[in-house]
Amino acid sequence: MTELTKGERTKKKLVDATAVLLRRQGYHATGLSAIVDESGAPRGSLYFYFPGGKDELAVAALEQAGVEWRARIDAAVGDAKDLGGTIDAVITVLADDLAASNWENGCPVAAVALESTSPAVHEAVQRHYAKWQEDIAARIATFGLAKPAATQLATVALAAVEGALLLAKVQRSKQPLHAVGAALRAMVTR
Repeated sequence: MTELTKGERTKKKLVDATAVLLRRQGYHATGLSAIVDESGAPRGSLYFYFPGGKDELAVAALEQAGVEWRARIDAAVGDAKDLGGTIDAVITVLADDLAASNWENGCPVAAVALESTSPAVHEAVQRHYAKWQEDIAARIATFGLAKPAATQLATVALAAVEGALLLAKVQRSKQPLHAVGAALRAMVTR
């Protein structure tokens, strides 16, 4: 593994800090001062590495968070033998992660998705959800569902899980995620 240069480490700190703050509090509540404070990066480095300012940094953070999120999900479902096991694995990792964060960290882009943002930030959120939906449909299709049915079920699953994440966060309980997991499992095992 190649070691990062000082500049790459600084840039990564800014992106990582922005991802954490966006996930917790959304775009509008995340100020540049908070990003600099959270990252520990020198104040001048923000515009040096992100001349487009907050929007450019937010896009980089959302894209990185989306990639990391999908990698965690992929790792969780890697050994699943059937669609029910896949659903259980996803629900478990999401519920456990949310509880471990003291109910602060739901979906890495949901808080931003609910806000009115610039076209660039909106497109980053849209890409995240489109890729996640595509990944879900592809995973479902590997278990024998035809592409149209897999795509439809992916939409239902994504909407249900996103809603369950929100409810779990608000209720400070894994129960909404487990309820949605059970409902999705029932849908696919009929």
